[in-house]
Amino acid sequence: MESTIASKSQEYIELENEHGAHNYHPLPVVLDRGDGVYVWDVEGKRYYDFLSAYSAVNQGHCHPAIVNAMNEQAQTLTLTSRAFHNDKLGVYEKYMTDYFDFDKVLPMNTGAEAVETAIKIARKWAYEKKGVPEHQAQIIVAENNFHGRTTTIISFSNDEGARKNFGPYTPGFIKVAYDDVDALENALKQENVAGFLIEPIQGEAGVYTPDDNYMREARELCKKYEALFIADEIQTGIARTGALLAVCGKCTCQGHCERQQTYARPDILILGKALSGGAYPVSAVLADNDIMNVIKPGQHGSTFGGNPVAAAVAMAALDVVRDESLAQNARKLGEHFRKRINEYISTTDTVTLVRGRGLLNAIVVNDSETSDTAWNICLRLRDHGLLAKPTHGNIIRFAPPLVMTMEQLDECIDIIIKTLKEFE
Repeated sequence: MESTIASKSQEYIELENEHGAHNYHPLPVVLDRGDGVYVWDVEGKRYYDFLSAYSAVNQGHCHPAIVNAMNEQAQTLTLTSRAFHNDKLGVYEKYMTDYFDFDKVLPMNTGAEAVETAIKIARKWAYEKKGVPEHQAQIIVAENNFHGRTTTIISFSNDEGARKNFGPYTPGFIKVAYDDVDALENALKQENVAGFLIEPIQGEAGVYTPDDNYMREARELCKKYEALFIADEIQTGIARTGALLAVCGKCTCQGHCERQQTYARPDILILGKALSGGAYPVSAVLADNDIMNVIKPGQHGSTFGGNPVAAAVAMAALDVVRDESLAQNARKLGEHFRKRINEYISTTDTVTLVRGRGLLNAIVVNDSETSDTAWNICLRLRDHGLLAKPTHGNIIRFAPPLVMTMEQLDECIDIIIKTLKEFE
C-alpha cells in the first residue's frame, strides 16, 4: 500500500540508502522542519508528529526557550571536558538533584550510556556495600525489555533481531516475567543480586503497562532483599505518562513525590531523551550519596558528559515541563485519547485494545505480529497528515508532544479513526 514518494523526498532517501548503514527502517517521509506538535516534509506538507522522536520531544519541536538556551551557551562555551571545571556544571547538578530529589547526579549523553552507567554503579555498590563477591553480582531484568543496543544491554534482551550474531554476550543478568511480583521475589531470593533494572512501562514492547501497584511492590521487595531498585525512565520520564516520572503512578506533582503513596522512589534513576527536549543528547543517572559515592575519580566518565551546552539545554527543558504544566496536560489528554479510541474499538474488529498512560499509548491491531498491517496503517496515517510508527507487526505507538491542545488532539483522533476505518 506504499504510495508514491515525491521525487525530492526520494532523492534524500536514496542518498541514505546508498551511503548510510541500514540499521533503521524509517517510514518513507523526509522531514526538514518542526514547530511544536508539527513537522513538515521537504515538499512542504505538514504532519502531526505522533512519535515525538521516541518521547525525546515532549516539549514540542524547537521550543524557543530550549533553543535560545542552547544558542546562547553554544556562543559562549561548548566543551571543556571534565579535566577542568566549568561555570554551568555545578549549577546544573544542583538543579537536577533539587528537581528530582536525589543527592547526586552523574551526567552522560545518551540513554544507553546512562543504562550502562547505572549497571556499573549497581555492581560496584554490591561489591563494596553489600559484600557480594567480586565478579558475581547479578542484576534482575524483565523479559521483553528495551534499554538500548550496546553489547552489555543486548546480552539481556530477548529480541533476537537485536541479539543475533552480536555475541559473545555479557553474563550477570537474571530475566523474569514483567509485571509478575512473585517471579521478581523468587529472583531476589537468589544469591548475589545487586539490583532490579526495570522500565515502568515497556515502550518498545508495545507500551505494555503493568498493574498500578507493580512498581511500588517491586520497590518494597527490593528493599526487603537489599537490592537496588533501578528505574529506566528514559522514555517514560519527564511528564510523558502524566506524572514527572512513571514510577509516580497517578501522581501529578513535580518532584518530592516520596510523600505520595503511589510513588516507588528508585534507588537509581535513569533519564534521557526529553531531558533535553530533543535539542541535544543529554542523559543522567541520579542516586543518593550512599550509592553514588562508590564511584571515584577515573572509574567512570565521558568527554561530553555534563558539558556546558547540555547543562543549559537540560535546565531549560525541565523549566518548560514545570512552567507549562506538561505532566498535567499529558494526563488530561491521555485520558481523553483512550476514551475516544475505546469508543471506536467498541464498534469494530480492526483494533482490539488501546493501552497506555498519559500521552504514551498504543493500539493493538487485530492481526498477527508477523503481519505488515500496522506498517500499512502508518503509511495511510502519513498520507492523512499524521506520523506514527509500529512497535511490532500489529502494534502502533502514539506519543505526540505534550504541548498538544485538546483541539489538536481531537483532530488527530479523527485522522486515526478515519484511517483505521479504511482497514475494516
